[in-house]
Amino acid sequence: MKPLILILTAILLFQTRLVAQNQIPTATAGFDLYQPGIPHGKIDTIQYLSRSVGATRKATIYFPPGYLKTKQYPVLYLLHGIGGDENEWINGGKPQVIFDNLYALGKIEPMLMVMPNGRAMKDDRAAGNIMAADKVAAFASFEKDLLGDLIPYIEQNYPAYKDREHRAIAGLSMGGGQSLNFGLGNLDTFAWVGGFSSAPNTKIPQELLPDADKAKVMLKLLWISCGDKDGLLNFSQRTHDYLTINKVPHIYYIEPGAHDFKVWKNDLFLFSQLIFKPVDQSAFHKYSVN
Repeated sequence: MKPLILILTAILLFQTRLVAQNQIPTATAGFDLYQPGIPHGKIDTIQYLSRSVGATRKATIYFPPGYLKTKQYPVLYLLHGIGGDENEWINGGKPQVIFDNLYALGKIEPMLMVMPNGRAMKDDRAAGNIMAADKVAAFASFEKDLLGDLIPYIEQNYPAYKDREHRAIAGLSMGGGQSLNFGLGNLDTFAWVGGFSSAPNTKIPQELLPDADKAKVMLKLLWISCGDKDGLLNFSQRTHDYLTINKVPHIYYIEPGAHDFKVWKNDLFLFSQLIFKPVDQSAFHKYSVN
């Protein structure tokens, strides 16, 4: 076991190719590769009654290695993009593998990871015209389902903490916009917020965060990231600019890449190591802006 842990450590060591030594580089190849000799978490599909939608809905949940029903856990709600569903992260991003490897190295806090279907409508399949108006509107409607149905279900049926300091929300593309909209719009519910390559559904900054002073007090971490070749970069940039002007502490991480899972897996790898821990805002500048 010890040699394998040493190998994992080597695999997950950060690259040093960035110019400044104090910058946080991307993860090396192998951080998302399955390692058979380490403890693994468990993935399950759950069903919950959504009163806001009027239907029983599905979500995927990841339990960490060594999960105990007698122990309380923080929860990360991880959201998918416009063409995905509750399985998109599992199929494309391997979050369970990334987390297993990080747990083996003691890099992240034990947590539940809930991956819902962010398309809050009775027929929530990612089928047909995914850009149809009713399907796009259902992503905004998911806020009611998330706050009023899914989170209460998780906290009633699993040993999850029930306070804002132990809830995080993050997502990719459309899910990144949802995470910023819902997270910053509900600071009494979430203390940790991450937007990965956030899409045009992201509210304009003045609507997204009208009370900057409140955010400064309540946010533990606000993470905004995007690939430097992503056509949606301007949505992250405008949010960053607003936060900077209003002096709201946040991480703005621009990395090599486009609008794909190579970027989003790296974002999850880095973001997950920061949440549910003491936060050093003085280290935010270490995250690279290319």
